[in-house]
Amino acid sequence: MQAVTPVQTASPAAPLSWWTRISYGLGDTACNVVMGITTAVLTLFYTDYAGVSVAVVGLAMLISRVFDGTSDVIMGVIVNKTKSKWGKARPWVLWMAVPYALCTISMFCIPQSTETVQFWYIFVTYNLCTTVCYTAINVPYGTLSTLMTRSSHERDMLSVIRMALSPFGKIIAVTFTLPIVKLFGDDQAAWIKVMSIWCVIAVGLLIICFANCKETVRFEVQQQAQPKVTAGRSLKALLSNPYFWATLILWAVTCIHTTIIGTDLPYYCKYVLGNDELYSFIYTAEIVSLIVGALACPLLLRRFNKRDLSLLGCVIVVAAQALIMLHPNSFSWIMTMTIIRSLGQAPLTSVVFGMMGDVVEYGQWKSHIRQESLIFGAGSLGFKVGTGVTSAIMTMLLEGAGFLSSTTGGAVQPESAKEMIATIFYWGPILVWAIAIVVLLLYRLDKIYPTIMKELAEREARGEM
Repeated sequence: MQAVTPVQTASPAAPLSWWTRISYGLGDTACNVVMGITTAVLTLFYTDYAGVSVAVVGLAMLISRVFDGTSDVIMGVIVNKTKSKWGKARPWVLWMAVPYALCTISMFCIPQSTETVQFWYIFVTYNLCTTVCYTAINVPYGTLSTLMTRSSHERDMLSVIRMALSPFGKIIAVTFTLPIVKLFGDDQAAWIKVMSIWCVIAVGLLIICFANCKETVRFEVQQQAQPKVTAGRSLKALLSNPYFWATLILWAVTCIHTTIIGTDLPYYCKYVLGNDELYSFIYTAEIVSLIVGALACPLLLRRFNKRDLSLLGCVIVVAAQALIMLHPNSFSWIMTMTIIRSLGQAPLTSVVFGMMGDVVEYGQWKSHIRQESLIFGAGSLGFKVGTGVTSAIMTMLLEGAGFLSSTTGGAVQPESAKEMIATIFYWGPILVWAIAIVVLLLYRLDKIYPTIMKELAEREARGEM
């Protein structure tokens, strides 16, 4: 039988240009404009500007996350079946750019009405934005890295540059939003204006990403030569892949941390430290430190593998977060520990998507099935459900502690609410990063990866998956 090789437009292991890497990273900058909003300031907007009960917000987001997570798996299947002149993942970045922007703006147009009307408005607009549009961009975007190169090093570089640039989306969404909202009138109309500006920027960045990131890894011919893979066999291959579960948890940890800090820190600054403007300074310090740490990762990866570097970083995160409690009312101390904690976060945050690319190769090696889009789609399901549950738990804890919502942001919180805000801020990150430490202690893929790739090369030379 004649050997069949992957169809490609360039060597799938060739080094990518820096402009290609940066263009890919700018895609996540755009995505994080919305993710930064939804995991950080959106809850603050709902409770302190739209006057929505914190319980209503929590319920709407919890239910939404169930649908949101399911949509990621569906989108993974859709991407896998997509055929276009641009490939199967890349075109979605272009097709969904404008709908994504419009749905983001719609979330801030919530009417001043009854709780029932507000609940359904939040539910519909939040799901249109995150469940439909964001998912239809982010799952293909994550998959795209595995279709641009088969080199583990190049995927690591894409992941590093992605996570070095993605915080700029959060800076736009979080650090600059509150000051500019105040400048524009500090009301709901001001939020709509600011979100419109951010969304125009996001669309431009997505177009740059689409234009410069080409799919070069294609297995259509090989896959056609193999027996058709049933849905049951595909699902079994995914669920039996231990490293899929490991990277799903690690990805979720980074996002749950962002949800905890992004949601709770504005309240901590406002009601515990007594100055909501401190939030922008602390958040900026965290983001800048993440960027610095991410840019240092390529040098560190020359001496450490992904697992060991990430494990060391997780230990630093837990230690720095615990030290915050020594001086919990000191702005300068919290800033210092935030910087150290962020430098610890940087390795795992930077390489987790490179790890997921390795999981694709491991899955092909183990089951003879290649599942780029399904792995990223199902992984996204895990982190979205995790962050949704986290948001719901936090809002329920705040509601139980007597948190008061306000349309003006001027509510005086009871001591019980302040204590709950502080408890979440202190202990939430410690819990989730301790989980990451356990997972990384069990992670062994880095050690066996060279052997896996050698065997895959031999198989593919014979026309096999």
